[in-house]
Amino acid sequence: MSVATDLDITLIPADPRRDAVVLQSWLSDPHSAFWGMTALDAAQVEEYLASVTTAPGQQAWLGLIDGAPAFYAETYDPARVLLTEVHVAAPGDLGMHVLISPPGAVTRHGLTDAVFAAVMTWCFDGLGATRVVVEPDVRNERIRAKNVRAGFQELGEVVVDEGGHLKAAMLSTCTREAFAASALTRLDREERA
Repeated sequence: MSVATDLDITLIPADPRRDAVVLQSWLSDPHSAFWGMTALDAAQVEEYLASVTTAPGQQAWLGLIDGAPAFYAETYDPARVLLTEVHVAAPGDLGMHVLISPPGAVTRHGLTDAVFAAVMTWCFDGLGATRVVVEPDVRNERIRAKNVRAGFQELGEVVVDEGGHLKAAMLSTCTREAFAASALTRLDREERA
């Protein structure tokens, strides 16, 4: 699948009041089960978003495609948040999560590749990361495959404490160079050539 290069993709800071309803609709979809929030109502999602946007070392981003909400991303300092017990963070490490609106909400060939590439580019160019760190659920084969296509190296399985819920996760990292040489960006370059 190629990256849809004709999309206008932007990330803006998430706003708990403005974005809770749309994010709740995405999180309640069965495709979002690995986020562990399918049962949350809009008020609970607003509380969650507020906790992320006010916590030191974390940021929440609403992703727009052609001006319309289409995905959500979080970035965090893995030296201070979530991975402190399982990852020795290097200077410039940036943790990342991404949630794309459910299938059918926005339909475009190559959409998930384009969004993933935009979030990675934002992490490196917009936020100054030298390495992006992710910790998807080990059972989430689709996102793990997407990570590998984007240049992530799977380092091994770890147990992550997500606020009292333990998750078996695949700790993975990606440098700017690995992302630039990845299958995900290679397909984009070939499509534009």
